[in-house]
Amino acid sequence: MAFIDRADAGRRLAARLQHLRGEQVVVLGLPRGGVPVAYEVARALDAPLDVIVVRKLGVPFQPELGMGAIGEEGVRIINEEVVNIAGVSASQLDEVEARERTELEVRVRRFRGDRPPIALEGRIVVVVDDGIATGSTARAACQVARARGAARVVLAVPVAPPDWRGRLGKFADELVCLDTPDPFYAVGQFYDNFAQTSDEEVVACLERAARPVPRADATGNDPPSRDEEVEVWAGPVQLGGHLTLPEDAIGVVVFAHGSGSSRHSPRNRYVATVLNEEGLATLLFDLLTVEEEADRANVFDISLLGRRLVDVTNWLRAEIDLAHLPVGYFGASTGAGAALWAAAEPDADIAAVVSRGGRPDLAGPRLAEVAAPTLLIVGGDDDVVLELNRQAQAQLRCESRLVVIPGATHLFEEPGTLQAAAEVARDWFTGHMGAASNALDGK
Repeated sequence: MAFIDRADAGRRLAARLQHLRGEQVVVLGLPRGGVPVAYEVARALDAPLDVIVVRKLGVPFQPELGMGAIGEEGVRIINEEVVNIAGVSASQLDEVEARERTELEVRVRRFRGDRPPIALEGRIVVVVDDGIATGSTARAACQVARARGAARVVLAVPVAPPDWRGRLGKFADELVCLDTPDPFYAVGQFYDNFAQTSDEEVVACLERAARPVPRADATGNDPPSRDEEVEVWAGPVQLGGHLTLPEDAIGVVVFAHGSGSSRHSPRNRYVATVLNEEGLATLLFDLLTVEEEADRANVFDISLLGRRLVDVTNWLRAEIDLAHLPVGYFGASTGAGAALWAAAEPDADIAAVVSRGGRPDLAGPRLAEVAAPTLLIVGGDDDVVLELNRQAQAQLRCESRLVVIPGATHLFEEPGTLQAAAEVARDWFTGHMGAASNALDGK
């Protein structure tokens, strides 16, 4: 069994956990990779989501050998047998625990901020990770959850080695796994997209899960928001997409990804979540079919990608619950060139464009025809692309701004840089699309 990404794995895992829906459940994701999986599970079970941060206590002279684990609220689990066999003194144990406790508290603050942990006493606790390798972290998480008062512990993962039940069976009341393939080498081999989950993505999942979910009204009608996979038409070609429509949205942002990426891009999905939280709908879609991607030339055919974006925008404007919303474009890498190409169409009527680490220069002579306010975001350490953006900005005749994120390289992988870029993009879109929405409403 192969998963598209962690969100796909989470949705499939949630289907196997439906017997818990309606129970007093708390879902705990193991950071970082387990949290996007846990988010989908929590949403499907209509359960609260939290992180469970644990730290293994390693023997001082053999750190890979665990002699215990610690968790929040002072939870401390010691394997006295290992301590005695290894000859670890009380002072050595205290020193290891103090060091790991400091790191645990740093990570908890990073992920949860000032929010208190969700109480587990008397609840069914579902511990979720993106897969099991050695199982040591999952084992510690189950022990910590039980020590914090969980009435029942369920360990749920998309994939694990064939012998995982023997390793972990005594630490959880229920084990759920979608696939236990043999041979098993690494968790990542069972994901098409196993990009590292960032701290920002973890925070975004937790914040999004904490927001109230719109309920059906008294007549039983569904809430107006949507969060679903869609099929979008670009001329004669049907492309996969993901649409998120918050209640009372002020605009919709269409994402054009870069070369070698897709609608499952973890960076674009993180940015989309930030935009959703500010009342912006988002549409992430695949610019090319699987067959078209096989021809590498298509990835850099900016006019082809730009036409796809125009067609998808027309499709979106025909959707009854989206037609009234102003449209913006968010382009990354080569997708930025496609976004500006499409925005330059005479009847495009695009409210705002944002390029992140983009190649706006690929839009060529069309740059001078862009009327939409355009924001160019570039990493301060992405020297070549920064210069290309400066040259492209000089050709723009519309309102434009170039923002440099200090310390960021091309993919914005450095801590805090993607968050900074997302927040700048959010402010650009809300500033320009809010005004456009009011104009459309005749206000």
